[in-house]
Formats: sequence, structure tokens, C-alpha cells
Amino acid sequence: MHGSGTGNEGRVAAGGGVDQEFLALERELAVFLRRARAQSGEMAREVHPELEPAAYGLFVRLDDAGPQRATELAGYFGVGKATMSRQLRALEDLGLVARDPDPADGRASLVRLTEEGRSRFRSVRDARRERYVRKLADWDRAEVAELARLLNHFNVRSEG
Repeated sequence: MHGSGTGNEGRVAAGGGVDQEFLALERELAVFLRRARAQSGEMAREVHPELEPAAYGLFVRLDDAGPQRATELAGYFGVGKATMSRQLRALEDLGLVARDPDPADGRASLVRLTEEGRSRFRSVRDARRERYVRKLADWDRAEVAELARLLNHFNVRSEG
């Protein structure tokens, strides 16, 4: 079974049935993503009541990677430039991000968190981390590290 589709239709286990591991992965990822979207919405509103859920991911990226061009952010999140511009404009209007001239190209600008944006984001992020610590209190640290490693591996492979 080759050809069109997602590429998973032909994945068959050794016994001839559907590959149960990939079905289980799909099911668990669907639950995880649904919950993550809901939590991102809650987290964004905790940063500022007027924020949409996608804003939280922008804060994470800008805090981790530092100032970025809007086109880099759009590419990272897999959204169009117009969508990213709209999201950034809303954050700018609230004073949570600012744009500075790109030293490498004066025609472009770099988006960065303002002090207010960074402070609000980090407060919410720290509270989220505490929730993870409580939820995973009975996990061994090595298990937590392994989950993080596997999720990173999955995310890196999903980029291309």
C-alpha cells in the first residue's frame, strides 16, 4: 500500500494487523495536544487577559532564543507572515514585545520581549513548572529527563 495519504495507511505490524504502537502514539498525542492547547490559552490569559493562546508559544520562543525577526518566528511556528504580524502587533499594543532595528540589516527589525512581557511570562512559566513538578512528583528524575529527551527528538524530526 504505497501512494497517497499520510504514509501511515500501509504501516502494518509483523502479524499483519495495524501497528498498535503507532495507533497508541496517535491517541496519546491527540490527548496531549488538546490539553496543551487548553493550557496555553490559560497561560496566555494569565500573562495578559487579552492574549490569544498562540501568544504563549511566542513568549517561550523569545525568552529561549532571544530577539528574532518576525519571518523567523513565522517559520519556526509554521504560520504565515500575515498571521505572525497580527499576533506580534497585538503583543506590541499591550507593551509585551517591542521591535528594534536589526544590526545585521537596518531594513529589518528584531522582535524582543519587553521587561514587562518578560516579567509577566516568567511568573506564569514558573507557576507552570511548579504544576509539572507536582504532577510528576512520583516520577524518577531520569524518567522526566527521558521524556524531555524523547519529546525533543520528536520535535526536531517534526521540523522538516
